[in-house]
Amino acid sequence: MKRIIIMLLIACSAITTVSADSAATPQKKAKSVVRNLEGIIAFYAKEGSETTSVTKNPETGLIESSVRIVPFTCKKEDLWAIPIGFRADEPLSYQYMHLQPGSTELFDLKVVTNNGQKSKNVRIRINTKQEMWFMCCKNPDNPQLRDAYAIVWEETKDNHVAGTVFMITSLRPDLYQKNMSSAGLLSDNKNTFTIDGRVGYDLKDSLYVIYMADTAEELNNLKDSDFVATMPVVNKRFTFSVELDKPKVGRIRTVMPDGSLCELWTNLDFVPGETYRITTHNGYYDEDRDYEQRVGRYSGKSLLNERQSRGIDDVVVDDVVVDDVVVDDVVDDDVVADDVEIDTIPGYSESVTPRQSSSWEPTPEQKMQIEAKAMALKTNMDAIKATYASLEPHFKMKSLTGSERIFALITKLNKELDMKFQDFIKYLNGLDAGLDVPPAEKAEKAEVIGKIYKEFLKFYTEQNQAFTEMYKEVGVLTKAAQKTQKYINGLTEKYLKEMSKAVMGAE
Repeated sequence: MKRIIIMLLIACSAITTVSADSAATPQKKAKSVVRNLEGIIAFYAKEGSETTSVTKNPETGLIESSVRIVPFTCKKEDLWAIPIGFRADEPLSYQYMHLQPGSTELFDLKVVTNNGQKSKNVRIRINTKQEMWFMCCKNPDNPQLRDAYAIVWEETKDNHVAGTVFMITSLRPDLYQKNMSSAGLLSDNKNTFTIDGRVGYDLKDSLYVIYMADTAEELNNLKDSDFVATMPVVNKRFTFSVELDKPKVGRIRTVMPDGSLCELWTNLDFVPGETYRITTHNGYYDEDRDYEQRVGRYSGKSLLNERQSRGIDDVVVDDVVVDDVVVDDVVDDDVVADDVEIDTIPGYSESVTPRQSSSWEPTPEQKMQIEAKAMALKTNMDAIKATYASLEPHFKMKSLTGSERIFALITKLNKELDMKFQDFIKYLNGLDAGLDVPPAEKAEKAEVIGKIYKEFLKFYTEQNQAFTEMYKEVGVLTKAAQKTQKYINGLTEKYLKEMSKAVMGAE
């Protein structure tokens, strides 16, 4: 239960702070940017002018690049949502640019293909009259890819614009350079270790986690929650790359459909400058014999002091000794000392199963769910803040006339935020479902959830203050503004009541 409380505190912090640890927080798609660019394409694209191309690796069948270029024409005011979307998703990017007309900087984007051995430049901003919004993000499904989104336009006549939308996915240039090793996945950086994985057709695995340590002893002492990265399975493939200054040892474990960790795992030597190819199956795996003979467990250089795998190939029922087995929290009634009370043994209860006891440890999947849901809230909040910021030109004109769509979007985003927060609280409340939780720990959990409500309400307080400042700037609120303000006030009252109930549960 203590771990649940820690998780809730982390969740409370995550609502207002984006984690800088990309390994702990899965990359999210730039949904606002994509939605807005798709909208421009759907309504204003020039018929028959779209250019698309897809490049796949001939050896693996994996997509290495996808390029979509769509010219469009529209009224300038039809682009009002573009700045809002880019500003909202900016925290997800690792490269972000906004160039105004008159800037002398032109811009090309490198598209890398053929395992990094080929590249071409796509011209994005081609003249100084164009306005450009651009961002690059890591691909959420494959860390070796990057997603680039851009839109450029220049004014024509009668308040119209002509422009182009770019949506490009390609190999990350920082990982894939022209001088690639024969491994096909390595950059020319000799410190990169890569796992190139396939999932057998007898499995439906969707997620693996990676552990890493300096020695086999340290690796064996790691807790289940000490993983350093996740590997999503996409089209029966998974990948992982890391920069190392010396050989290390690592472990791959499967996250089961219910969020628990598989009891079997695979230990590997992580060697700088090498790629390990592996195919997982139901209870066993196909190892990279060449790798193992050159630098792994058959080479005499291995840092591991036990077999690679805790799998079916380790278990021989007859007269062969099985690899040493780890058993967690086993309690034998016959060996409990007379002076030890059973209820003081962690995790032990005669009335419930170990899965129900209050010593239950959350799974990596549940931790990722909390972080993902909190990140979704943060992204939604950033979108709302960016939408309020788009009202700045109206403040300068001392009038909110023509801002109806902005307030409609603020209302829409707040409705989405409301649903996401309700889902978030429901998930947190369900973490200890079926557990035998002492009253004191229940109160502690309720207190933390009350703090989460308090942090969330600060955001609504900020929005209410925004309307106060708005009134000072323009003097009169339009009907659309008043309608949105009324909705925000309603949400504020709603969450004040919910917070009160949560706090009462803590008493």
